[in-house]
Amino acid sequence: MSAEEPQDDAPDEEENLRYFVRIGQTDLDGTKSVERSLTDMKGIGKRTARIIVDAAGVDRTATFGLLDEEEIDSVVDAVENYDNHAPEWMVNRREDFYSGETSHETGSDLEQARRHDINRMKMISSYRGVRHKRGQKVRGQRTKSTGRSEGTIGVNVEAIKEEQAEEAAGDEE
Repeated sequence: MSAEEPQDDAPDEEENLRYFVRIGQTDLDGTKSVERSLTDMKGIGKRTARIIVDAAGVDRTATFGLLDEEEIDSVVDAVENYDNHAPEWMVNRREDFYSGETSHETGSDLEQARRHDINRMKMISSYRGVRHKRGQKVRGQRTKSTGRSEGTIGVNVEAIKEEQAEEAAGDEE
């Protein structure tokens, strides 16, 4: 069979394929495998996606858009209740500052929680908060030679050549 001839079962699959699968506020690619598509969500990496797929009882290599509604619902439920399926050390919000609860945030909730934490650090003027305020590196990286924002420090050879050319033109006159 040549590569140019369409297969018999390919058109049926394309009719049933959902190109976008919505979980929370995120549209996931339905043409990718379930595990790979889940990694497009913020807060879900490769390892987390594998745990979610195992908890949902779905084949991780199956195309996400071709799954039945029940299977997609089980994946959505596993994403929303990930902190119940995973060990405590694998979630991204352990012992929240205000509530003291352990949870796993995904999507825009994760971005909002991170922004809120940074603003709290800035308000109490902790070391990390001060570094965030100044726009400097926060996690102990070296700053002597990297992270400079004031512009170039090296010699501008082109400007020197232009000045020399102007001086030479001025001397000739």
